[in-house]
Amino acid sequence: MNEITIYHNPNCGTSRNTLAMIRNSGIEPTIIHYLGTPPSKNVLVQLIADMNITVRELLRKNVEPYEQLNLEQDNHTDEQLIDFMLQYPILINRPIVVTPLGVKLCRPSEVVLDILPNQQQSEFIKEDGEVIVDKQGRRVK
Repeated sequence: MNEITIYHNPNCGTSRNTLAMIRNSGIEPTIIHYLGTPPSKNVLVQLIADMNITVRELLRKNVEPYEQLNLEQDNHTDEQLIDFMLQYPILINRPIVVTPLGVKLCRPSEVVLDILPNQQQSEFIKEDGEVIVDKQGRRVK
């Protein structure tokens, strides 16, 4: 059984960088492409609780359903927001990573380093050229 799971969107640079850092620690995680396979309601509620964030903090704001559903209005209950995320998984911010050390919304991607059980095995440079781990495997940022 794999100990690390990433809720991943391969079209997202932050998600790709996060996955690459997990792999740079020597681990091949379970990858859930959440747009095609969204979590169940119970799993989503548990992820939010485990991340210790509000439901609204998990909402992606820069996507079409957010505006169409008037989600910027503060008149929706958490239950309604969760239902919208399940109906429109694009509303779920990503990547979410689950490890034995915790669960995090990894924005920015280097947040994943806080919950990885293994050290980085080599230098890591994000897609945009930002150095996150130096050649000795030490975290720079």
